[in-house]
Amino acid sequence: MTSTDPKAARRAPAGAAVLREDVTDAIRAAVFEELATVGFSKMSIEGIARRAGVGKTAVYRRWKSKLHLVLDLVSAFAVQGLPAPATGSLYGDVRALLEFASHALRHPVASQIIPDLLVEAARNPEIANTIKEVLLDSQQGLAAAVVRDAVARGDLPEGADPERALELIIGPLYWRAVVVRDDLPKGYLDSLARAAVAALTA
Repeated sequence: MTSTDPKAARRAPAGAAVLREDVTDAIRAAVFEELATVGFSKMSIEGIARRAGVGKTAVYRRWKSKLHLVLDLVSAFAVQGLPAPATGSLYGDVRALLEFASHALRHPVASQIIPDLLVEAARNPEIANTIKEVLLDSQQGLAAAVVRDAVARGDLPEGADPERALELIIGPLYWRAVVVRDDLPKGYLDSLARAAVAALTA
């Protein structure tokens, strides 16, 4: 029999339906700030909640631990993705990929958070697996697309290795932008693209 109680009809839905998106966004923003300020090992749910202006319960309703919160953040960043370049030449594709990557590496997730998580990954297989799945695998997919198109055009020989291509293209840029944290001088991406193409076609 259907209830006619007006109070029952107005009762708020349970579970995820009552989670406020503005609170979720505030918590994610607080995680960025906490990671950049204290790092993953010293980060706490209490500190995140305090910075977000919410109670700890609001955090735990969305994520069961700080690890799952950070992994969700990294996954969300990776899902944004980078478009596979299709310029019609190997140099053009490599140069475009470097341009996309240089912008991505200036994002706080890449420049401040991922290096810290890589340290934690050496001790935590769950972090290591997530970083590999959502970051490395997506980058390898882009490199594979560049190599596949180059092989089809005859710019690279059959059997060219996408993993080696990724190392040659992105590796030096990551080192300079994230590890050394130097500004990129004028013309740097152009010269890096030429060097990567020369190495790939040698």
